[in-house]
Amino acid sequence: MISRVCMAAAALATAALVAVPAGAAEEDWQQVLDRARGQTVYFNAWGGSQQINDYIAWVADRVERLYGVELRHTKVSDTADVVSRILAEKTAGRAQGGSVDLVWINGENFAAMRRNALLGAPFAEDLPNFAFVDTAGKPTTLVDFTVPTSGLESPWGMAQLVFIHDTARLAKPPRDLAALLDHLAANPGRFTYPLPPDFLGTTFLKQALVGLVAEPDRLQHPSDEDFAEVTAPLWAYLDRLHPLLWRGGEAFAPSGASLIQLLDDGEVDIAFTFNPGAASAAIENGELPDTARTFVLKGGTLGNTHFVAIPFNSGARDAAMVVANFLLSPEAQLRKEDPRIWGDPTVLAMDRLPADDRIAFAALPRGIATLPPEALGTPILEPHASWTDALEAEWQRRYGR
Repeated sequence: MISRVCMAAAALATAALVAVPAGAAEEDWQQVLDRARGQTVYFNAWGGSQQINDYIAWVADRVERLYGVELRHTKVSDTADVVSRILAEKTAGRAQGGSVDLVWINGENFAAMRRNALLGAPFAEDLPNFAFVDTAGKPTTLVDFTVPTSGLESPWGMAQLVFIHDTARLAKPPRDLAALLDHLAANPGRFTYPLPPDFLGTTFLKQALVGLVAEPDRLQHPSDEDFAEVTAPLWAYLDRLHPLLWRGGEAFAPSGASLIQLLDDGEVDIAFTFNPGAASAAIENGELPDTARTFVLKGGTLGNTHFVAIPFNSGARDAAMVVANFLLSPEAQLRKEDPRIWGDPTVLAMDRLPADDRIAFAALPRGIATLPPEALGTPILEPHASWTDALEAEWQRRYGR
């Protein structure tokens, strides 16, 4: 249950939900609020975590109470399927009343929507609560896998890859790719990764590629005819790694959630997640033992921002903007960062918040398995979005069954 501090802070933050930055047109935002009332927003978002589903249900209750907006969570397993559906609607000439009003998105899916003109007009910087976003300290709130967001998507949360181990079984985990290979040579079957194109499985491929490629800066540019040369060290590494994996590399974990389960069951020594607070949240929810801890690799791990975007043919654009604005409110960001609720790091800048909200964020329990910011280090930038599809296709060609 959320603490009294958090409940009090939520009440205090309510006053800031529609705080309009200096120079903004308050009347224009009021018109958005007026038009949004009574609209229904179909929010297409990953549905693979009960904690996240519960959080979105809480958001739905809040926007209904505050703004008269109905939020319906359409649970999806792969955002690429949502992009394909919107593209099909465009091809069929469905320019209005689309099936998706708001989508949880980033990376290659954002790049695909932008490339195919599937996004509506820029909106993010028109949201009153965007004034609280830490665009300077967290530059990936404005750049998505090297692609500028240009106001076409609104930041929702921060992510960085962290690895999890159970100290009761593995006191000193391997801290680089070579050490992981050595650990598995001595302890075969004690590691696996989710099956690509699961986003966490693909993230492992990108993390390994960044650590193995001769010139990491090359990955900040589009993948082209030198793909085979650049990625050759990755495939050589995976050829050595796969026979040492859980079930001899003949099967892979279907998802990040199943990876956590394998760690909890003692079948593997190491799991990983894109949420630095996920291990503490899993301990809180009884999904991991309290001896679980997180670590990052030497040299750093990938980090990014995840966003929400409004498709070009949304039938409830105003209400979708209202929801996106609420997601940026101190109230919503505070609750989301609580490891007992979700544990997803905030996109907000503490020095831009009212004093009461800063106090509430500072009072949040970080959890026994959550690394402090200085231990996380500087996140490594994601490769250009084009590398994702290329890596997944080549992985499937080499290892798919």
